[in-house]
Amino acid sequence: HVQLVESGGGTVQAGESLTLTCAASEHTYSIYCMAWFRQSAGNEREGVAFIDRSGATEYAESVKGRFTISRDNANHTLYLQMNTLKLEDTAMYYCASDSALCTSDGLYVYWGQGTQVTVS
Repeated sequence: HVQLVESGGGTVQAGESLTLTCAASEHTYSIYCMAWFRQSAGNEREGVAFIDRSGATEYAESVKGRFTISRDNANHTLYLQMNTLKLEDTAMYYCASDSALCTSDGLYVYWGQGTQVTVS
């Protein structure tokens, strides 16, 4: 059972940057897919960024060119670098892992508790 703990959320002004971190309780070498999702008030959860074991990445259209997902398997950590933040990026951000399909349609086994990002 993998535990995921997100950190790095906060309140920033539009145009600023934040980096989210997801610490896994055990090594992530064997985990095929890790991802970031977000959910804002009144909206469904949406996939933001995905990274597989080879390092291949996918992004939601709304964040392409602004967000970068990366993983450090040696340190059991997943990152989301968010630049040029917009008001519409305000949401609770969740780390997820262990899906056979590395997209928003995948069934992710493990989820973190979330970290709030507010852009004003």
